[in-house]
Amino acid sequence: MDHAHVAQDVLSAVGGAGNINAAAHCATRLRLVLADQDKVDQETLDNHDDVKGTFVAGGMYQIIIGPGDVDIVFDHLIKDGGVAEASKDEAKQVAAQRENVVMRFIKTIADIFVPVLPALIAGGLMMALNNVLTAEGLVGEQSIVQQAPWLADYADMINMISSAAFAFLPVLIGFSAVKRFGGNPYLGAAMGAAMVSPSLVNAYDM
Repeated sequence: MDHAHVAQDVLSAVGGAGNINAAAHCATRLRLVLADQDKVDQETLDNHDDVKGTFVAGGMYQIIIGPGDVDIVFDHLIKDGGVAEASKDEAKQVAAQRENVVMRFIKTIADIFVPVLPALIAGGLMMALNNVLTAEGLVGEQSIVQQAPWLADYADMINMISSAAFAFLPVLIGFSAVKRFGGNPYLGAAMGAAMVSPSLVNAYDM
């Protein structure tokens, strides 16, 4: 592959450097935030031998080049084409600014909660396991723990770990939210910890 030639072809097909607000790349794709997507010569890119495909996602025009080649093509875009380089996160932020308010709000909420989901899913699965061990009538009149008392400590440990993510959810949300908005995530975690502090007045007591 002639990487410099591919970079020049891509630059011409997307309307030149002036039509690119931000450029980044991942392992296989060029990620371009275009000022006017109508200027893209889609037919040229579709028929290009070294372009594996194109699609639009997250407000970015993405061009599939392939692993091992995309970073070299990207370097030529920056050095030879005068394109403004950006990180993937910066390109996402530029692309997000072009979306309407509702979509930006939904994306912001997703950016906060999606990183927390693995902890919640793992906690939910472990809660299910704890219920299997402690539920009466599931495999007999007595629960598994009652039938095998040596499992009681393991069931308690599983219950403790499974409930941790839910009991301290404000800490996780605080960390994720402040990280999303560009602040110090540890301060966000501290704010979340304050929300679950025993010193905080209980609303039910009030």
